[in-house]
Amino acid sequence: MAPVIHTDRSPFSLLTHLAGDQEQLEIFSGRSSVEGWLAAERALARAQAEHGVISDSDADAIARTAVIDTIDPEVLWKTARNVGYPILGLVREVAAALPPGPDGRVHYGATTQDIMDTALALQMARSMAALDRRLSLLGDALAARVAEHARTVMAARTHAQQAVPTTFGATLGTLLAQFTRQRERLAQAAPRIALISLFGAGGTAAALGPHSAEVRASMARRLGLFHTDVPWHVDRDGVAEFGWLCTTITATCARLAHNVVDLSRTEIGEVFEPFESHRGASSTMPQKVNPISSEVVIGLTGTAGALASSLARLQEAGHERAAGEWQIEWQVVPQLAVLAGTALSETLIVVQGMRVDADRMRTNLEQDHGLVMAEAQMISLAGAMGREHAHDLVYEASARARRTGRTLSEVLAEVADEQGRRELLPDPLVTADDYIGEAARIADTAVRGWSATTALGLAAAPLSELAS
Repeated sequence: MAPVIHTDRSPFSLLTHLAGDQEQLEIFSGRSSVEGWLAAERALARAQAEHGVISDSDADAIARTAVIDTIDPEVLWKTARNVGYPILGLVREVAAALPPGPDGRVHYGATTQDIMDTALALQMARSMAALDRRLSLLGDALAARVAEHARTVMAARTHAQQAVPTTFGATLGTLLAQFTRQRERLAQAAPRIALISLFGAGGTAAALGPHSAEVRASMARRLGLFHTDVPWHVDRDGVAEFGWLCTTITATCARLAHNVVDLSRTEIGEVFEPFESHRGASSTMPQKVNPISSEVVIGLTGTAGALASSLARLQEAGHERAAGEWQIEWQVVPQLAVLAGTALSETLIVVQGMRVDADRMRTNLEQDHGLVMAEAQMISLAGAMGREHAHDLVYEASARARRTGRTLSEVLAEVADEQGRRELLPDPLVTADDYIGEAARIADTAVRGWSATTALGLAAAPLSELAS
C-alpha cells in the first residue's frame, strides 16, 4: 500500500466538504504534488540520457527509484519545513535509495523551482482538461435547454423589473455563449500555462550543460507539456491566467445561479432546481425547497473573486527568483481550481434537473398591468406619429394603468382617444408573441456556436503514465 504523503491539516471547509469537486481536489492533493515532482525528476533523467548527459543505465535506475514508494513522508515534510521547500529532501531520499553512481545524477543541473514549476504545469494541464470535460457536459445540457425553450415566451428583466418579452431559450442562450467563450479560452491558454520549466538556478541553464535546450525539449515531450526556451521562474502571468480562468468560469456559473434564485422566488415561480425528497429542505419550515446548488455556486464565486485579487501579486516577483510572492500561489491556485470545478459540477446538476413553468412565465407577463408591452405599443405607434410623441402617449397610459389598477391595453385606447389618435392604434394590439424579435434566432445561434467547440477538447495524461 502506497504511503500517505501529506496529512491534511488545512482548516475544515464546510463548502468544500459538502460540494468540493473530487477530481480537482485529487489533482491538487499533497500526493499528486509529490507525484508531479517525481515525474519531473524521472523525465529529466530520461531526457538527459537521450542526449548523452547521463548514461542510460543511470537514467533507468533513477526512473525506477523516483517513485512514490521510495519517499518517507515524515522525513520529506520534516526536511521541507526546515529548508522551506520540499525538493532538496525529495532528491536526497531518491539518491539515498540508489547505489553509488546514479545517486549523483539525480536532479542533475536542475533547481528546485524547475521541478516544482514543471509539476505545477502538469497539475494545471490536468486541471484544465478536467474543467473542459465538465464544461463539455454542462454546455451540452444547456444547449438542449436552449433549443427546448427557444420559443418559450417570458419577461426579460432589466434592473430586476419586467422590461420586454423575450424567450427563456434566448436568456439561456447568452449564458451558453459565455460557456462557449470559456471553453475557447481554456484551449487558447493551454500553450501559455502548461509549460516545461528547466533553466537552473538563475534562469540561464548553465549547470545543465551544452545540451540544455535539447534536454528541455525532450523533457517537455515526455511529460506532454509545451516547450519554451525562455525561463518563467518569475514570469507568473501564465499561473495568474490559470487562476483568472478558474475565477471567470466560476462567475459564469454564478450568473445562472443568481437567475435561478430570483426566478424561483415564490412571487415569480418560473424556474426551479431539480427536486427530490428533502432536497433543499428546512429544519423548521416543511414547505421549503431551497435552491441549494445555486446558493453554493454564488458562495463559490464570491470566494473565488476574493482569492483572485491576489493574482496580480504573483507577477510582482523581481530579478530571477521570488521572495515570498511564489508562496501566494501555493495557497491560491489550488483553491481556485477546486472552486471552478465545483461550480461547474453544481451548475450541471441545476441545468440537467431544471424545472421550468412555462405557464407561469406566460401568466407573469400580465403582472404590473401588462406594462411589459409598453415598448412594443410605443414602437407600433412610432411610425405614424414619431417616437417621442408615441413615448409620451404610452407613458401617460402606463402611469394611468398603474394608478387606476387597469391594464395597459385598456387604458391605451382611452388615452389615444383623448388625444385624437385612436385610429393610429393597431387592431389588434401587438402581443408578446409578436414582439420577441430575434429571440429564437439568438437561441439557435448560441447552440450552433457551442456545437463548434467540440473540436477544442483538452487532454492531459494521468501522472501514472508520465515518464514511466
